[in-house]
Amino acid sequence: MSAKAITVEEALAALFKLVDPLPSEIIALTDAAGRVLAQDVTARRAQPPFAASAMDGYAVSGEPAPGDRFTVIGEAAAGHGFGAAIKPHEAVRIFTGAPVPEGATRVVIQEDVTRDGDAITLGENLDAGPYIRPAGGDFQIGDAVHAPRVLRPADLALLASMNCAEVPVVRKPSVALIATGDELVMPGEVPNADQIIASNTFGLKAMFEAAGASVRMLPIAKDTESSLGLALDLAQGADLIITIGGASVGDHDIVGKVAADQGLERAFYKVAMRPGKPLMAGRIGQSVLVGLPGNPVSSMVCGDIFILPMLHRMLGLEAKPRERHKGKLVKPLPANGPREHYMRARHDPFFGQVQAFEQQDSSLLTVLAEANALIVRPANDPAREVGETVDYIVLHTP
Repeated sequence: MSAKAITVEEALAALFKLVDPLPSEIIALTDAAGRVLAQDVTARRAQPPFAASAMDGYAVSGEPAPGDRFTVIGEAAAGHGFGAAIKPHEAVRIFTGAPVPEGATRVVIQEDVTRDGDAITLGENLDAGPYIRPAGGDFQIGDAVHAPRVLRPADLALLASMNCAEVPVVRKPSVALIATGDELVMPGEVPNADQIIASNTFGLKAMFEAAGASVRMLPIAKDTESSLGLALDLAQGADLIITIGGASVGDHDIVGKVAADQGLERAFYKVAMRPGKPLMAGRIGQSVLVGLPGNPVSSMVCGDIFILPMLHRMLGLEAKPRERHKGKLVKPLPANGPREHYMRARHDPFFGQVQAFEQQDSSLLTVLAEANALIVRPANDPAREVGETVDYIVLHTP
């Protein structure tokens, strides 16, 4: 295997080969928000199941005309139909959503009617609409909600109206996060003078859960083979194991060695991008392992660029890179170097503009927290002037 850094496109292709769509499971509709529908679901009932009134008014037969008089013989409300047919010159008081009586051809809205006891007279300026929703006008028995799709609130309402109490969804990918390094302590702990607070796992956990994964954070692995080996043992059973830090080539970067000792079949080692060059991936046992860089911004950017597309594929969605948009530069950019560069930026979709932050150091989480986009600079991209169009990715949207 070559140690040469591969392109982002080549890395994504390799990552997609490591994962497959996961199996499905049946869950209650009440738990299905945000899940990915695994199979088409068909309606068990038409909607509406009967011709229904679209307005409050009076159901009548024939072709009523201004001045016509009708005798009111009953009432129909939502959930309580009239239950009989109506004849010419008869009317049924009807409310929105109620079944239209047999024989009725239209609903005259109540604003066009004058009522006196059990008699109504139609006004001079009748509204044109029949105000009857036909049976099955929304959907018929057998009509389908097609998979795969991320189930939104409107989808859940549709499935409920189709009388589906349970739905088949793709099982959530299980992800184990392992931060590595003697320098790390958890938030709330008291660090030594030469230690820092672990942050990457918290951002990545939120990102991956928003994308539909089930994520667990394992204890921080120290810079020893035994500590990292124990962490990898604890991660067994996860579909995806993510290590953070320790994947470079320094004396204390031991992820590659320890994972290899446990049988890692490495797919690649370095990616020609910044931030995030030290990126490693392969298969270890029944899991896929991805080693992310330790710098906070690098790990978050790589999570967005690489792990989110992997999760999409595991969920049965289309395997593709993060979607790119076009924006016009607000400020100029210098020429780019030999690696593809993902620059923290802010985009304004209303004006179609995008602006990179001046500070792009991969340790600056404050800049990442202010950013809502990444400008994508190709390798060796020339200097860009104000108003030129560049590609950008919207940050942290599954």
